[in-house]
Amino acid sequence: MLPYILLLHVLAATIWTGGHLILSSLILPKALKARDPEILLEFEGGFEKIGMPALLVQVLSGLWLAYQMQPDIGAWIRFDTFTDTSIFLKLATLALTAAFAVSARFFVVPKLSPETLPKFAWHIVPVTMLSVVFVILGVGLNAGGY
Repeated sequence: MLPYILLLHVLAATIWTGGHLILSSLILPKALKARDPEILLEFEGGFEKIGMPALLVQVLSGLWLAYQMQPDIGAWIRFDTFTDTSIFLKLATLALTAAFAVSARFFVVPKLSPETLPKFAWHIVPVTMLSVVFVILGVGLNAGGY
């Protein structure tokens, strides 16, 4: 079962991270240059249909995989081993991603305009960077370190 859950996790990570890399590197610059928030909203509307389920799959499969690697959940915050520390860092990255998502959804997107577009960019870029951190931590965790 482990290989299938890991495969789902990696596929979901590919969708989430790839979508954010496209958003940050192609869509965001176009929207900022045109000062048109609709460009971002159009992409986000389409991406959410696959990106949010991918994130949910990542979270659920990630928790299952973490438990398989370290069944003592308390160890996830003790930093005794590389595995424990990596699991904690992935959970911390998830918490930061969630904080940016909540901030964007409730405070930035409802007031999105050409003037507030840069504020949305300050949410998009860090979430993209965090998604890459997820990948780096995941590869390190499954490869036994760097």
